[in-house]
Amino acid sequence: MNHPDDASRGPDPAPGDPAAPTGADANWGKATPAAEDRRLLDDAQRPVTDWMRVVRIGRELMHGFALFRDVRHCVTVFGSARFPADNPHYAMARDLARRLGEAGFPILTGGGPGLMEAANRGARDAGALSLGCNIQLPREQHPNAYLDRWAEFRYFFVRKLMLVRHSCAFVLMPGGFGTLDEFFEVLVLIQTGKIHDFPVVMMGRDFWRPLTDFVENGLLAAGTISAADLALVHLTDDVDEAVRHILATTNPPARPGR
Repeated sequence: MNHPDDASRGPDPAPGDPAAPTGADANWGKATPAAEDRRLLDDAQRPVTDWMRVVRIGRELMHGFALFRDVRHCVTVFGSARFPADNPHYAMARDLARRLGEAGFPILTGGGPGLMEAANRGARDAGALSLGCNIQLPREQHPNAYLDRWAEFRYFFVRKLMLVRHSCAFVLMPGGFGTLDEFFEVLVLIQTGKIHDFPVVMMGRDFWRPLTDFVENGLLAAGTISAADLALVHLTDDVDEAVRHILATTNPPARPGR
């Protein structure tokens, strides 16, 4: 399946190019542009290399834990990095985050542009704590200008842990693969009882209708989820309704310092 941005990435590296897969990478079949990611995917690593990687992952975890140690009960907002400020979804994310910030919740996002920026900007509008967990990517992802605190991570799984660990509610704004990855991981954690009584709000009925139709007419009809699982998500277009739903089950914390 071709990605819409494939044309901007240029052709695959030619044999002999430094970025071309060699050795175990070639046997694996596909390469990633980042050397560190290639090494992670290469299963022919020495034990000392894996141990050093474990240490680096541990350092990322401890950095995130230390930076957000005093932060509790955030509302985490997931959403696309690709929507500009004049998009209606941007305005909705900013308004919702402002309302939640005024209610006393810190706002946590992936720290990047687009709807993440909108949510952090809404937190700033309300004078609420605005937080971000950024990810190192070759393009597209950079910390937005509306963050009071932010951490940058190499590994997606460490970043997702931080987005969940410090949250008490989740908002799904329109987005792509990354947004869906975060959203479904949260649902699995709730469905399997790893986290309890966390409200999840999905904003944008028209945008998400193909997905909700598939969940109801595909997954539920096939028996791969239960009817109770559908109740894990509250779908709405109304900012007031979304705020009421979160406040009905979650109390905002006392505001920490910045």
